[in-house]
Amino acid sequence: MAGAGVIDEYVAALRCALRGPYGARRDLLAEARDGLLDAAEAYEAGGLPRAEAERRAIADFGTVDEIAPGFQRELAVSQGRRTAALLFLSVPLTAFLWAVIWRVFPEAARIEQVKPDWFGFLAKAVDLLQLGVGVVGGLTLLALGRGLRRIRRPALVTRRLGLFVWVQTPLVAAMGLTLAAAARGPVGFTTYPPGVAVSALSYLLAGSALFSAARCLRCTTAVAAPGETPGETRPSGGDRERFLSRW
Repeated sequence: MAGAGVIDEYVAALRCALRGPYGARRDLLAEARDGLLDAAEAYEAGGLPRAEAERRAIADFGTVDEIAPGFQRELAVSQGRRTAALLFLSVPLTAFLWAVIWRVFPEAARIEQVKPDWFGFLAKAVDLLQLGVGVVGGLTLLALGRGLRRIRRPALVTRRLGLFVWVQTPLVAAMGLTLAAAARGPVGFTTYPPGVAVSALSYLLAGSALFSAARCLRCTTAVAAPGETPGETRPSGGDRERFLSRW
């Protein structure tokens, strides 16, 4: 493993070209480096100098520009799965908690008032939208899992999920605050500990969803070529799996 300078430089350049979850990116790079080192050692055993053997291994594997799009596709899918799982689990949870809070909210803290005519419609819209977000998360998780082989452009699915979250999350937050202001409910009742706790959890999960969605957008544009649609990845010049299995 010593003296792998050319390969290490190649892997470092590949690392700089990629964006995505740290663990998935680390595993891809480790797999590529191990395969390149095995190939270089085979060439060296055949009589080539070490540096030339490493360059030959890299030539067989493909340049960074050829290989990075294929790697980036895998990272985009990984990030899409993470975001979809977060939506699938967190949105129904927060909706359930808020439903409980509104039911057990102390009667003494409620301020009787005539609610606007649009209150019921908006409340139902929030419920349906939150239900839809959970469904979208579940379907995306399924699509990027078992359905991955049937999807032609999975990175585009990840990108659209990221855009969806960036539209949906601020919209639901604005609608929720509007309802709370109109009903003077748990959000405005800062001395009610359960309401404060659920509010804090809601903000935390919403922030996490936005952050994860931003990473979806970053993953799908990191290696896009000029004139190429963000989220669409070109096929790599080298067959990575065949190369790795060869050595």
